[in-house]
Formats: sequence, structure tokens, C-alpha cells
Amino acid sequence: MSPIYKNPALSVDAVWIRRGRVLLVRRAQPPFRGRWALPGGFVELNETVEAAVVRELKEETGLSGRPRALVGVYSGPDRDPRKPTTTVAFLMGGRGGVPRGGDDARAAAWVPLADARRLAFDHDRILRDARRRNPARSIVPAAR
Repeated sequence: MSPIYKNPALSVDAVWIRRGRVLLVRRAQPPFRGRWALPGGFVELNETVEAAVVRELKEETGLSGRPRALVGVYSGPDRDPRKPTTTVAFLMGGRGGVPRGGDDARAAAWVPLADARRLAFDHDRILRDARRRNPARSIVPAAR
């Protein structure tokens, strides 16, 4: 008989920074209902993390993007109040466009980087790490 392992859930987050703004979603479901967060979610069975971040981005914002670089891997038993999770966060790129909330996102928007704080989960840390990894993209002024 095989041992039963209790493993953390695997999730992904998309960090898409363009023209001084970051793509965020307003959470429609607990935990953190109503708070801004990075688009992301759980990896499905037989899915790569790269495919999962593309799928989650599309489901939650309606936008198509692709992973450009790894921001980091975030783990710990207290990252998500539902269960222990390990997240793979990616810097994303693509054509952009006007986001619309979908799936479990009540809304989606390009938020000025200066206003992107007090995000759900540990997304402030992930965004900070992404900006350090790619500072040139973080300081481009927003188009009006």
C-alpha cells in the first residue's frame, strides 16, 4: 500500500506590467473578497504551470498573454487561508487590451503601480519582486 501524502496545492500568478500599470483583478470570492490581486489560480491535473498561467489570465481578465520570465516560487503553510500553497509567479507579456473580469474575478483593470498595494495573499511581495527583476518596465509612464 502506498503512503498518503498531504501536499500543498500548486498555483500560478501572472504579473503583467505595462506603461506604468499592473494588471489586477478584484476578487469576487473569499478569501480576500473585494480585494485586488494578481490574476492566477490553481494548476489543473496534467497541466503545466506555463499553460495554467495563460489559462488563468484569460479566464480572469479576458486577455491573452504569455510567460516571459519567472518572477519566483512562493511557498508556505500560511500563504492562503484555505490550504498550504506553492505558487509559481511569471512576468507576462502580450498585446494587452481592455481587461474584463471573468470566472472568479469581479473586475479586472490596469492599475497604476503607485496604487497597487494592500493586495490579497502575498501579492504585494510578488509584485515587489517582479519590479526588482524588471525595473525598466515598472517605470514607463502610463499612456493617457
